[in-house]
Amino acid sequence: MKAMLLAAGFGKRMLPLTAHTPKPLLEVGNDSLIGHQLTRLKQAGITEVVINVAYLGQQIIDKIGEGSDRGLTIHYSIEEEPLETAGGIDKALAMLGKEPFLLVNGDIWTDVDLAQFSRLPLHTNLARLLLVNNPEHNPNGDFSVSESGQILPSKTKQTFTYSGVALIDPKLITRYQHRREAYPLKEVFDAAIALGKLGASIYNGLWLDIGTPERLEALRELLSN
Repeated sequence: MKAMLLAAGFGKRMLPLTAHTPKPLLEVGNDSLIGHQLTRLKQAGITEVVINVAYLGQQIIDKIGEGSDRGLTIHYSIEEEPLETAGGIDKALAMLGKEPFLLVNGDIWTDVDLAQFSRLPLHTNLARLLLVNNPEHNPNGDFSVSESGQILPSKTKQTFTYSGVALIDPKLITRYQHRREAYPLKEVFDAAIALGKLGASIYNGLWLDIGTPERLEALRELLSN
């Protein structure tokens, strides 16, 4: 199985730290954010990774390289301007192939077992999202889930937050009727939900969205302890 790391955003919420450094290269512990992601993927047995880059993307390419020092094969999907989440995946589909792949946001931290999650069946679904309990910065959540593990078309009293980790069948993108150069993954998810083809797994372990300097510092403190 291949994986894709989303690393093309501007990181505006992380300013001023991202004024001259792309967010994936911000350091935590003994490595960069994206370096830790690559380590987790290798531990999960995934050795071929596609990374999309745009803002200050050459810095990521120069720092991470082709991956051989990490036991990986890394391909880069270079965007002149960020194509949003779905647009970035769409552009990289030729590198990802026709089989399901693991998608991971470049700005999250979690101890979920990626190997176990990547082996979960899609059945008739076009994707399976890893959902977590709602953090303080997203109290209303993103999705509600049925007892059978399908994401519901509307929210109920209990909601969960999309973690930034998903198992994706490329047909989620190729069958979407409104493909264009730049578009968000949320609208593709919504289309799959309407078809009853978006599944979910709930994770109650460690998960952090490293979207602001304060959350980055919280992660650094967590790792130092």
